[in-house]
Amino acid sequence: MLFLKSTSVTKAPGIYEVDVAAKPPGKTFGVFLATDPDNPPRAVLTALAELGFENIYQQNYIHKDKGKVLDMHFQKNGTDLFNGWKTDECAANLAAIDTLFGNVGIKVAPRVMSLAEAYA
Repeated sequence: MLFLKSTSVTKAPGIYEVDVAAKPPGKTFGVFLATDPDNPPRAVLTALAELGFENIYQQNYIHKDKGKVLDMHFQKNGTDLFNGWKTDECAANLAAIDTLFGNVGIKVAPRVMSLAEAYA
């Protein structure tokens, strides 16, 4: 689940927060979204699916400020060991993610999770 400070401000219509992160060693990234379940970002969700990302987790909850949140996680399998991304796949997928979110005004900063965060 993303750390979400508030549901009073969105980064784009229907999107509270976006995180693009990978478990160590950091070649295969997932997309983590905190969305407004009453106003879902349908175009972004459709575009993620068209890029090959599958929704692998979702959970509704009420934020401490009483706003509704739908936490969603997406992943895309690659052709490397254990469905990981090869270097060229990583570059292409990160560029596609950057373009997708850039088109709705969100700048993403891909990161590698700490071991504690990745396996908590």
